[in-house]
Amino acid sequence: MQPWSSVPVPRVPGTPRPLRLYDTASGEVRPTSPGQVAKLYVCGITPYDATHLGHAATYLAFDLVHRIWLDNGHEVHYVQNVTDIDDPLLERAQRDNQDWVVLGLRETALFREDMEALRVVPPREYVGAVAAIPEIIEAVGKLLASGAAYRVDDEHPDIYFDHAATGRFGYESGYDEQTMLTLFAERGGDPDRPGKRHPLDALLWRAARDGEPSWDGELGPGRPGWHIECTAIAVNRLGATVDVQGGGSDLIFPHHEFSAAHAEQLTGQAPFARHYSHSGMIGLDGEKMSKSKGNLVFVSKLRADRVDSMAVRLALLADHYRSDRSWTAALLASAENRLARWREAVSLPAGPSAESLVERLRDHLGDDLDTPRALAAVDGWAAEALTRRGTDTGAPALVRTAVDALLGIAL
Repeated sequence: MQPWSSVPVPRVPGTPRPLRLYDTASGEVRPTSPGQVAKLYVCGITPYDATHLGHAATYLAFDLVHRIWLDNGHEVHYVQNVTDIDDPLLERAQRDNQDWVVLGLRETALFREDMEALRVVPPREYVGAVAAIPEIIEAVGKLLASGAAYRVDDEHPDIYFDHAATGRFGYESGYDEQTMLTLFAERGGDPDRPGKRHPLDALLWRAARDGEPSWDGELGPGRPGWHIECTAIAVNRLGATVDVQGGGSDLIFPHHEFSAAHAEQLTGQAPFARHYSHSGMIGLDGEKMSKSKGNLVFVSKLRADRVDSMAVRLALLADHYRSDRSWTAALLASAENRLARWREAVSLPAGPSAESLVERLRDHLGDDLDTPRALAAVDGWAAEALTRRGTDTGAPALVRTAVDALLGIAL
């Protein structure tokens, strides 16, 4: 698959700051320590619906990671998947009497447009699960050969991963077994599937059923489970270890726990990710935003209503990326006002010196992506520029460059 169009990221003068990031597995904010090539894997969408603000908030958070690493001089090898074959996609296609392939392609195209509008730096590799099925079959075959996977003995010989195979299962989430079982049932797992060795064992390969798409291979006809998809795509492009595996907090378990366990069993190296990083959930007017409640706010709908995409980006950056927060009309209005003030300030012929602002931006963003303090720092410079003016003729351009490169906001 082709990602969306590239976004130019200007160089910012001054001294970059290394990125410190919260790691879910350790429960600590720790320095990221990539080599010359920083490896980033962020789990992509299941394209059965349009991009909502929860998706957008996640991809904006890891766009900041990408930008800070670029500021530090790293080459970033960013990989993102598309789960273009899975139960939710098939269920939506059946509900709406659509071809599942057409539905997936349409919503993936819309996602690309939304990411481009939000000025998210695209991944180097954007990989659909369907395109990766040969890799997935190979990975499942290796897990079977190692004894970490097994077939269920019934009319549908599905293949499952023995969750205890690595001896490390649970380290990423830190959840107890009862919490895992509850979340597993809520988030696509099948704890009550007859024939499994343990309720927490996760599906690797679903044997073909009548009326469902399937692919042939050494495993027998079928289609992949969810978690092994990301494992195969990541390991085959980034290697046994990545610097950051990212996604929303709803992916902590089971998705990231299992994708890490699969990778560690396949490669013999642990941990799979040096940082497991997760963004908070977005609600609407104080309620959790979900498809079941019908209260999703879609990026494409905001764009169709002629809402400035930079205001949407600013609104989603107004609170810390790890916090669960709510989208409201007041939040958007505040972001639109902030964007107007910033644009007015950088359009002045001169302003107060901006070198210290750039330092503060780097300090705040390097400290676990502290966007509230970063935005407040720009607010302070803009207020001074608009009230006291200033004599530094290069300051407005420097602010525009820094806000573009580090925050992704085009002024």
